[in-house]
Amino acid sequence: MQVAPSGPALGAQVALDLRQALRSREVMGALQDALLAHHVLFVRDQRLTAGEFQELGERFGALETHPAYPTVPGAAGVQVLESTPEEPSRIEAWHSDMTFRETPPAVTLLYAQVVPEVGGDTLWASAHAAYEGLSPAVRTLVDGLRAVHDFAHGFRESLEAPGGYERLRTAVAENPPVTHPVVRTHPASGAKSLYVNPLFTTRLEALTRSESDALLAFLCREITTDEYTVRLSWRPGTIAIWDNRTTQHKPVNDYFPQHRRMYRVTVAGERPR
Repeated sequence: MQVAPSGPALGAQVALDLRQALRSREVMGALQDALLAHHVLFVRDQRLTAGEFQELGERFGALETHPAYPTVPGAAGVQVLESTPEEPSRIEAWHSDMTFRETPPAVTLLYAQVVPEVGGDTLWASAHAAYEGLSPAVRTLVDGLRAVHDFAHGFRESLEAPGGYERLRTAVAENPPVTHPVVRTHPASGAKSLYVNPLFTTRLEALTRSESDALLAFLCREITTDEYTVRLSWRPGTIAIWDNRTTQHKPVNDYFPQHRRMYRVTVAGERPR
């Protein structure tokens, strides 16, 4: 397995047939070590079936589903993220996956099936580098704060679309707002990362609304500082694997009305601390 860094803060290109990780504990261990070191991995030219992709995700831990996305028949752990001219994607904001849950996913794997000829890139940012880049005084301020995360806030455009509320009514009821620490500690590495995002985070607790709005906007901008980001141009067969506890990502919706279809698996995580 060859690993080549993609950027100074995060990201690495991995040369590997991921079927080897399904056959070998040693290869799987090396892949997990690379993820811990680089936070997001890019693996090109894969030929996994949906079932094999699900199995790959299961090597990282138990899988979970998403209330807003369909799954692949015969591979219930594989979600389908698709944008078509009739139903274009509505999410184009920096976020970490499913922070609206008490125990958000630890790891996400995304597998390109159909990609636009031009556009449709994804960006990742290091929330760990952003925390490390704060002054000691600001770190002291944010270390003890908690933030509110809300499913309905993140999917408000879908909820406002025709038939959207009826489709997502159950998901809204099952996912009330939750709170997480503004700074979370990675359970394996001990690394601290900022854990707020503009898609799901609505406010910071214990602050006035104006204080919360200003500090939250500042922290979200810091996470996406250019030096802390890396960008991927997709090709069919590309798989990205990232750690949701230390990164955020953003899809770029610059390809409409072209077709984009991705498979995704999300690995269950622990309560942020």
